[in-house]
Amino acid sequence: MAKKVNATRMELLRLKKRLNVAKRGHKLLKQKQDELLRILQKTINELSTMRKELEERLSEALKQFFLARAYQDKNIFEGSFLMLDADIELSMTTEKVMNVSLPTYQKSFKGELVSYGFAMTSPTLDIALKNLMKVFERLIQMAQLEKRILLLSVEMDKTRRRVNALEYILIPEIQVSVREINMKLEEREREKNSRLMIIKDVIRG
Repeated sequence: MAKKVNATRMELLRLKKRLNVAKRGHKLLKQKQDELLRILQKTINELSTMRKELEERLSEALKQFFLARAYQDKNIFEGSFLMLDADIELSMTTEKVMNVSLPTYQKSFKGELVSYGFAMTSPTLDIALKNLMKVFERLIQMAQLEKRILLLSVEMDKTRRRVNALEYILIPEIQVSVREINMKLEEREREKNSRLMIIKDVIRG
C-alpha cells in the first residue's frame, strides 16, 4: 500500500530520482544474485566430485591398512604408529568473491610420515600411510569447499531478500506514489484551466 505523500512537483521529482536509484540497485543485486548462484552451483559440483573421489581413496587406503595388519604382528603394527614423527599445521587466508570473504586452507607438513623401522613392517603400510595422507589433503579441500558453500548460501539468501524487497515492495510503492501525484497534479491543472475559462467568460460577458 502506497504511503501518503505531498502532491507537489518537487516531491514528484524526488520520488522519480528515488525510483531510478531503486531500479539500478535492483538490477545490480539481480546480477549479483545470478553470479552467486553460478559460483555456488560450481562449488557444489566440485564438492560432489571430490566426495566421490575421496570415498574411493579412503576405501583403498583402508584396504591397504587391513593388508598391512594381516602381514604383521598386532603389537608391531600398533607400535609402528607410536614412532611416527610428523606434524601438520593448518592456516587460513581469505579472498573476496562477490563481497564474501571465502576461506582458503593451507597445510604445512613437518617431519617424516614414515619414520619407523622397515625390518619388521610391511611395505603395504608405507603405501597405506601415504594414501591416507592424500585422503587427509582431500578432507581439507572438502572442508574448504563446504565452508565456502555455507558462506555463499548465506550471502545468496541476503541478496535474494533484498532483490525481493525492491522488486515487490519498494519499487511498486514508489510507482504507485508517482502515479497518484501525477493524477493529482493533472487534476489541479484541469481545475486551474476550468477556472481560467470561467473568468474569461465573465470578463467577456
